[in-house]
Amino acid sequence: MKDFSIRSAPSGAVYLAVDIGASSGRHIVSYLSEGKLVLREVYRFPNGVLEIEGRRYWDVDRLFQEILNGLSAAKEAGYAPDYVGIDTWAVDYVLLDGNDSPIGKTYAYRDDRGAAIKEAAHARMDFPSLYSRTGIQYAPFNTLYQLFDDVRTGRIQNAESFLMLPDYFHFLLTGVKKQEYTNATSTGMVNAETHTWDKDILSAFSLPAKLFGALSQPGTTVGSFRPEIAEKVGYSATVILPATHDTASAVLAAPVTDGAPYLSSGTWSLLGVTEGKAHTEDLARKYNYSNEGSVDYTFRFQKNIIGLWMIQEVKKELGDKYSFAELAEMARGDKESRLIDLADPRFLAPKSMIKEIESVLGSVSVPAMARSIFLSLAREYAKALRELEDATGKKYDALHVIGGGCQNALLNEMTARATEKVLTVGPVEATAIGNIIAQMIGTGEIESLPAGRDIITKSFDITEVKVNG
Repeated sequence: MKDFSIRSAPSGAVYLAVDIGASSGRHIVSYLSEGKLVLREVYRFPNGVLEIEGRRYWDVDRLFQEILNGLSAAKEAGYAPDYVGIDTWAVDYVLLDGNDSPIGKTYAYRDDRGAAIKEAAHARMDFPSLYSRTGIQYAPFNTLYQLFDDVRTGRIQNAESFLMLPDYFHFLLTGVKKQEYTNATSTGMVNAETHTWDKDILSAFSLPAKLFGALSQPGTTVGSFRPEIAEKVGYSATVILPATHDTASAVLAAPVTDGAPYLSSGTWSLLGVTEGKAHTEDLARKYNYSNEGSVDYTFRFQKNIIGLWMIQEVKKELGDKYSFAELAEMARGDKESRLIDLADPRFLAPKSMIKEIESVLGSVSVPAMARSIFLSLAREYAKALRELEDATGKKYDALHVIGGGCQNALLNEMTARATEKVLTVGPVEATAIGNIIAQMIGTGEIESLPAGRDIITKSFDITEVKVNG
């Protein structure tokens, strides 16, 4: 268990953020005390992709059981949350039949089925046309390509409902189906002008319109726990939609009132800026920037970068012999200066990350490998930031780093040097904090996002990194 700030007995409403990432999930209880946000982690569990007969899936039944375990753990820790919201990564989903039973296993985005049908998909509608409508960057795992594979295999034939993973988990808790806006935009099927499902895209890819209903904004009430859920966990709570795409939640917690860009640093790194209108111009498409939805129909104009995935895989292959902090310190003491092309598809889901890295660098020590990864990340951040400035026509003096990766002091220093920007760092648990802020706005406990960000600034340490030379 982890305490993030001074504990005090909650006198008002208690909120629970269920934040599930590709490698782990956590349940974090929160409430306001003397104008500050108090957090307490009450449960944590591992996550990972299942490989079955050469395909990659998520074990959604186990994930939902872990959600229930964490809800029970919250009560055991002395909290019975009044409100609950779940966020996960983007693009993955569940198809339900007429009995609300899942159709087949739930594919993971690291499965290669989307990449295999790229040409066939773009024969239906070419990518420039898709981008002009949605502003979503190309990635082989985008939901659109996964669903087109379902069309071609017949898997979608008996589908009566389509729910992104957090929407599915909310449905299991409440019996209510709602499709949340921020995560829906990651599918590559939501029109950037209308903020609704693009009917021409659905038609071009033979996707049944009945699967795609009204989109709900963060802060919307989903419903109360079903009686059987309340009985299992020992209390009832109301589910409030956070920004169910984890990056969207994280960005809500970023101290970006100055309009500066953010870097959400985790398994994936997302670098971008919040804009009032989508950028669907040729230059934005050339740079492979994405326009993903945020609250009040604003956009996160951002680029996906492979992030800490590579060092996570290296750590795992080494039998977790070293902590992330130890790997960073080992890298600090090394002289390696060679770079890796992080955009190379070989690093997306290799059988051995170490072997793939050594195929580029040759046989290297662990410190040299770690340093090369961090240097390459810093270079990618600098490149993405230059592209962002070019695409928006703006110059930025600062970069706000949030998420678990912001704890890596070496990477922060490298990034400050590579970008020649001042970095502000924190909060660490940005995703859970943003999840909770959206819930609090939904209940009226916080009046607005600016007010929420003001509370965040008062509640958590935000540090500055500036490297000269």
